[in-house]
Amino acid sequence: MLVIGAGVSGLTTAIIAAEAGLSVRVIAADQPQQTTSAVAGAMIGPVLYPPDDRRHGWGEATIRELTGSRAVPGVTIPRGRLVARPADFLPPFADHLPGFQLCAPEDLPDGFGTGFWADIPHVDMPVYLDYLVHRLGTTGVAVEIGRLDSLASAARLARAIVNCAGLGARELAADAEVRPVRGPRVVVENPGLDTFFIEAPLGEEWISYHPFGDHVVLGGRAIDGNENLTPDPSEADAILAACAEVEPRLAGARILEHRVGLRPGRPDVRLEAEDVDGRRCVHNYGHGGEGVLFSWGCAADAVSLLSA
Repeated sequence: MLVIGAGVSGLTTAIIAAEAGLSVRVIAADQPQQTTSAVAGAMIGPVLYPPDDRRHGWGEATIRELTGSRAVPGVTIPRGRLVARPADFLPPFADHLPGFQLCAPEDLPDGFGTGFWADIPHVDMPVYLDYLVHRLGTTGVAVEIGRLDSLASAARLARAIVNCAGLGARELAADAEVRPVRGPRVVVENPGLDTFFIEAPLGEEWISYHPFGDHVVLGGRAIDGNENLTPDPSEADAILAACAEVEPRLAGARILEHRVGLRPGRPDVRLEAEDVDGRRCVHNYGHGGEGVLFSWGCAADAVSLLSA
């Protein structure tokens, strides 16, 4: 089988297939560390979908994989606050989260009316992607760099295909519903933070910070339809300033990294099979900002669809 794409969805799909004994080949336009996945935050959850929603199952599958008995490099489970500006704004199922506790008034920064503490898995994506590449490599599979101009071209290379091309699926699968959602990754030196903070609900802009040892990933932006990959220094300064209003220790923190990624936005995740020139093609893309959260669940379903 051929997996197209080497972001978190492509690598995870390839790992599940290869570890199940399938013959796997991976072709991607970019190395994993140059994909949008490398720019993710990445807080894994919270999973707040109803239990009968397939997204709930995808998220729970990923959390089980990352927090089970296998030690996964880059994965931590810090405590932190999820807050909202309106009063009494508590999402459904929030009280089911590990470590759930309503914030005391003194835990809420000025301008925020609701919040709670929880223990949420986080992933340091550059470290985690290296782990996925290594794990895939132990099965004898390496990422090949190349560009495919169509699914028909892919069908000439393998008997089965899994399309994990992310934003690239817009052209590869001729899917006009796929759209770019621009998001900068701003990383600063950690001034001593060990808990995370994120504002909800997420809109075009929000305040968040996520510590990973010696560095902190700041958020956030999600600008629909913007394909500009050039980092804007004024944008990084604005993100840092907004975070420093909530956590003064971040004021003046040295910026270590500023990159921009394009999330593969779509009204719904596309996870389905179709026939392409007599070959079975499974699509696994359109995860938007939840690609890491859904990765293991979607990958397992995608591999299952190959023989369904």
